[in-house]
Amino acid sequence: MEPLQYFLPQVWFFILGLFLFLYVLLDGFDLGVGILSLTASSEERRSILMTSLGNVWDANETWLVLMGGSLFGAFPLAYATILNALYLPAVIMVVGLILRAVSFEFRENADRKFIWNIAFGVGSFLAALGQGFALGSVFEGITVDESGHFAGGIWDWLTWRSIVVALTLIQAYVLVGSTYLIFKTSGHLQETHYKTATIATWTTLAGAIFITVSTPVFSEQARSHLFTTPLVYIFGLIPVCGILLIGLLLQSLKKREETMPLIWTFLLFSLSFIGLGFVIFPKIIPPAITIYQAAASPSSLVFMLTFIGFLIPILLSYTIYNYVVFRGKVVGDS
Repeated sequence: MEPLQYFLPQVWFFILGLFLFLYVLLDGFDLGVGILSLTASSEERRSILMTSLGNVWDANETWLVLMGGSLFGAFPLAYATILNALYLPAVIMVVGLILRAVSFEFRENADRKFIWNIAFGVGSFLAALGQGFALGSVFEGITVDESGHFAGGIWDWLTWRSIVVALTLIQAYVLVGSTYLIFKTSGHLQETHYKTATIATWTTLAGAIFITVSTPVFSEQARSHLFTTPLVYIFGLIPVCGILLIGLLLQSLKKREETMPLIWTFLLFSLSFIGLGFVIFPKIIPPAITIYQAAASPSSLVFMLTFIGFLIPILLSYTIYNYVVFRGKVVGDS
């Protein structure tokens, strides 16, 4: 294999991972806030939750669009196969995102907000659920033929393990949403989300332990890949770091700190993505198709890289600017 054919797919694998990470991290907290809005005890509290998202949630979903377009251009085989295999989870996610967008806008001008409140919370839950099922399929693997095209059934993504992964991701979104609300609110509402963050920490930890243990047990490909030197040492270190971060997160919640819970949660998400990368790489369609088999031609990858190199700094700068401008707490009487 030519050096360029070996190097460029790795670069694009990293870029796609970056886009996915930024989407899950940024849109994850507003999906979590949306789910938590279903538990708000009053319209005033729910309005504070919605206001905390008002100026940032649209921009967060930009990374999902960018990731989808980049996957289509850089790994067209993976794009076709993955969407074919995960058609129903993708539909669940898109329906959820549409429901969130419509209900968020309609709620602002509605005299009776109840139906739009429910729609926003349900839409957030559906979006997270669809993403969770898609993630679960990564651990389960996708059945393909010799050409790399999907050769399984329409319900292959629905297994007891994918359900556990989906529920764990929902809990992780609730966790990051709770720590975000701790950072953005005050008073009784903030105290409520110290409690929801603590509960979500324990439920997310339980799901993460199950996924970490069951992945090498049920997946021969993951077992043979991870239990080789030096990956076995890295794979063993990640859970240790995760437990340490969980301890620091719980301690910061107990001390009623405002900023550190969000930081520890972000670091937990980062660590999870590192672990996921070690499980998958160099596969783009687990467990059979590698990034080298699914990649577009080197000329196409270089052409795309030229434009994406300008786009990434612009989007990152805009995202940072957006959060800096709308920093500070959302004030309410709750």
